[in-house]
Amino acid sequence: MYNQSQINTFTFVIIFFYTFVNMSQTIQLYDSILKEYDSFKEVNLSGRYLSEEGLLNAIHRFSKIIKTKKEGVSEEGRSIFSFEIGKGSTKILIWSQMHGNETTTTKAVFDVLNYFSYDQVVADVILKNCKLLIIPVLNPDGAIAYTRVNSNGVDLNRDATVQTQSESKVLQRVYHEFQPSFCLNMHDQRTIFSAGRSNHPATVSFLSPAYNTQRDINQAREVSMSLIAKANKVLQQFIPNQVGRYDDSFNINCIGDYFQQKGTPTVLFEAGHFAHDYEREQTRRFICIALLEMLTAVANNDIVAPAQEYFSIPENEKLFYDVIIRGATTEDKPVDLAVQYTEVLTNKQIQFLPIIEKIGDLSSYYGHREVNANQLLFQLKPSTLLKEGEVLKEFLLNDKVIVV
Repeated sequence: MYNQSQINTFTFVIIFFYTFVNMSQTIQLYDSILKEYDSFKEVNLSGRYLSEEGLLNAIHRFSKIIKTKKEGVSEEGRSIFSFEIGKGSTKILIWSQMHGNETTTTKAVFDVLNYFSYDQVVADVILKNCKLLIIPVLNPDGAIAYTRVNSNGVDLNRDATVQTQSESKVLQRVYHEFQPSFCLNMHDQRTIFSAGRSNHPATVSFLSPAYNTQRDINQAREVSMSLIAKANKVLQQFIPNQVGRYDDSFNINCIGDYFQQKGTPTVLFEAGHFAHDYEREQTRRFICIALLEMLTAVANNDIVAPAQEYFSIPENEKLFYDVIIRGATTEDKPVDLAVQYTEVLTNKQIQFLPIIEKIGDLSSYYGHREVNANQLLFQLKPSTLLKEGEVLKEFLLNDKVIVV
């Protein structure tokens, strides 16, 4: 006969074995997805700017195979569409591009929909148990203008309580009519964020929004933390140390905080920077597998993970600039210069305009690209006054031209 201690040991070994096997299979699946990504990604949507024509073409194509509904119109009268797919009892509401210039998650959402046709096994698991209602572009006016705000200059993610804008009213009506069990709120973040106090960019970040000013953890919030913990475990296999966690200060005007307060587990996605990927074509892949992992966890009712796994994800810090020029000798003394790109929409293309963001000691910061000037003479080309806020497209180190 075995004693209780031996039984507990055997139980632990069995649980560990099956967890290890399941995780290995999961990683193998996502590795395959990343390798085969071009086979199912949405070809109508690429780059930072998603044109109205491209978006409408993608929506029209899906309308032939998925239940599509016009949920309302934007402030400028553009249609706001939704997709409904799945027959399960667990309802998941997903919306993207409530900030018009945050396009990466929109691409990933369409990629997930394509993947359902590509992999019937995964599709059956998710769609048999879940019903998804997806608003791919909540802010179509901002999407066309490539602005964070809508056509009235309002940040829809600060309009949750007063609901002054038609786009906000559409989302709130859909939420109340659909009565979701979970909400997934999809965003992009700037290139400035690091995953904690490290030289690793926050390629993907998450937030389980607070539901009160004390930032307490209730059941809804714990569920969203668990989903994030599961996605993080997968992402660490592909982008180790590049997953961050957003500050959870409470703001009831933010839609995630608002829905979380109503008792609906809500997860905020943030698509960030991956090395040499300013078009965010690599990041869309990591958002896709994180989204698939969360949907699978919900479908399998596998959403139990301790809160400390969520809090083990490092909180985002603002430690990155796009370019840092270190040790440049000017007329005065050696200095570091930080350059940050400003995204400018020109003829339906995004131009990355390099702006001098900071001059001084940048030893505590990192650059996605770093130029070591080695105390060489730094000169502007053409010669102008060196100051913050100016455009810096190229410069001279001694007589060598460096293009930013």
